[in-house]
Amino acid sequence: MDDALAIAYLLASPQVELLGIGTCNGNTSAVQAARNTLGLLNLSDISDIPVAIGEGAHRPGAEVVHGDNGVGGVTLPDGGEPDPRTATELIKGLARDNPGELHILATGPCTNLGQVLSEMPEITDLIASVTVMGGAVRSPGNVTPHAEANIAGDPAAAAAVLAANWPVTLVPLDVTMNHRWTEADRAALRAGGTALHEALADMVPVYFDWYEPELGVREIPLHDPLAAAIAIGDLSPSDAPRLPLRVDPGGAVREDPSAPSAVRVVFALAEPGGPAILRRILQPRQ
Repeated sequence: MDDALAIAYLLASPQVELLGIGTCNGNTSAVQAARNTLGLLNLSDISDIPVAIGEGAHRPGAEVVHGDNGVGGVTLPDGGEPDPRTATELIKGLARDNPGELHILATGPCTNLGQVLSEMPEITDLIASVTVMGGAVRSPGNVTPHAEANIAGDPAAAAAVLAANWPVTLVPLDVTMNHRWTEADRAALRAGGTALHEALADMVPVYFDWYEPELGVREIPLHDPLAAAIAIGDLSPSDAPRLPLRVDPGGAVREDPSAPSAVRVVFALAEPGGPAILRRILQPRQ
């Protein structure tokens, strides 16, 4: 669900040209994620953004968090067929066509990016930046006491992405758990007046249901849209040191002075993310 909110956020951002979306197995299957994404684009009256199916391992049990279809059980319109390329082929093609200009946002397991690095290691010279939503560096994980779901979904790929020689920003649970929406925000979203706004508002009740007993309040953290806002510069970090990080085989991300490279890690923002994200999603598309 938060992936859907991140896509809506980027679609509403006038400074963004969204060139392609690659799916992966994670909280739902890569095939279902592609159907969901194409349905969201249909609701947005957009048909020219390629959506390619990727790989990875499906995480069983995620249905209780995100619904049986990954979007809270909401039925989205048919958005047509996915791109015939794989997600890795899409990324490689976009990098070649846009050298030095492509910004990659990873909101799921890093499987596709890890495969790209293996097949095309020179891609690191072509990418302007990589932003990864994932990890729990100094805070508890959400699948184990130390591991977060996206990184734990493919620890080896995440390790490769964080160690690669390209500018990487990690947006971990340390910051995303602190920026949330309430039911009042959901009501404002539903009142946004478009079919996309209504569909997004209808998706998130199951997300509220999951987080309410976890947080003790009826709120949802904005993991992926927060990473999107940081990636495009809408939200500015107030605490984002460059740290040497290592990814354990179990998915834990740890500070390690012997790690091969330093990663920019966002721990805090200069302003509350929830209101800014809501304002952006609700603004009329340019």
